[in-house]
Amino acid sequence: MIDKLSEEEVLHTAELARIEISKEELSSYQIKLKKLLDDVDKIKEIKLPNSDDVNENEKLIAPWSRDCVLRSDQEGGMLDPKEVLLNVPKKSGNYIEVPVVINE
Repeated sequence: MIDKLSEEEVLHTAELARIEISKEELSSYQIKLKKLLDDVDKIKEIKLPNSDDVNENEKLIAPWSRDCVLRSDQEGGMLDPKEVLLNVPKKSGNYIEVPVVINE
């Protein structure tokens, strides 16, 4: 089994991608590109079901397309703020601290 592509194949691919590869990088790219192509070949080997197999089974478009059982909403009382703050990992005064999600 060949572990790497030829120098000509890598240089040709680099030319098509419009990137420059130095002589030092060439050896690394020979191995990496070969591994990538091997992975693509493995994906191509996956057998997709033929149309006969698909028609025998019921098609499930989405997991929620089946009967959904939902509980009814029930109104409850307000939680005591002091009790809520006892269960938070991080607090500042009467506020719950959360990680920054959006940077300004």
